[in-house]
Amino acid sequence: MESVTDNNSQWDLVIESNDSLLDLKFQEVWHYRDLLTMFVKRDFVSFYKQTVLGPLWFFIQPIFTTIIFTFVFGNLAGLSTDGLPQPLFYLAGITAWNYFSECITKTSTVFKDNANIFGKVYFPRLILPLSIVISSLVRFGVQMLLFVFMMVYFALIGGTFHITSSIFLFPLLVLLMALLGLGIGLIITAMTTKYRDLSFLVTFAVQLLMYMTTVIYPLSAAPAKYRYLIELNPMTTVIEAMRFAFLGNGSFDVAHLAYSAAVTLVILFTGIIVFNRTEKSFVDTV
Repeated sequence: MESVTDNNSQWDLVIESNDSLLDLKFQEVWHYRDLLTMFVKRDFVSFYKQTVLGPLWFFIQPIFTTIIFTFVFGNLAGLSTDGLPQPLFYLAGITAWNYFSECITKTSTVFKDNANIFGKVYFPRLILPLSIVISSLVRFGVQMLLFVFMMVYFALIGGTFHITSSIFLFPLLVLLMALLGLGIGLIITAMTTKYRDLSFLVTFAVQLLMYMTTVIYPLSAAPAKYRYLIELNPMTTVIEAMRFAFLGNGSFDVAHLAYSAAVTLVILFTGIIVFNRTEKSFVDTV
């Protein structure tokens, strides 16, 4: 009888069961970086491929939303903007919120939308959520350029705002938005493999969450008895810090930023655990 030898050395990649919930094989993610780049391009191109205006929607959506917010909340409702030009105040909040919400809504359907790919070929599953966060970052960058152009315009006409030294925290704020959206999205996408109804509730829930964040009003204008609830939302600190950095007005506090960072890490850590556990058997339930 011939002896059975270990032939694993003949293969470039050996797929084995992994019992560790925290091991997402980040080295494999780096090894598949070309695939990550391909998915980023796919997300960007496929979304606008059959549209008439294409990437111009990057500008159209925040411009029209800013106009509506300025008219409804600024003029009709008379909500305070802490003395800042209304378009700048709303555009700052809209730009940050759009990136955060897009990371959540698109990541929350990763398993459901890509079940056919996951069932046919192996690659690190975290590649797809990461591609969404990165491709959405391109849109965020374009909208930030629009925000900067608006700042230049209002500076020329004498708008009352100024840039502060906190602008150096901007990369950290972007990172917090990305990681928070990624963490929440990972949790939701894992849950939707068993509870499909959640996919219908995500957009509605994110819209409601916006009103619990200081997108359309400053924290200083919130009623005192509800302010602590609004401050519990980690995105509140991020948006307030962004307004303080670029416009010189906002309820920015280092302790609150540290709290937002801690909550973000906890949510991301939880998302990684849930995602890693669901990844092993989701093809059987999607």
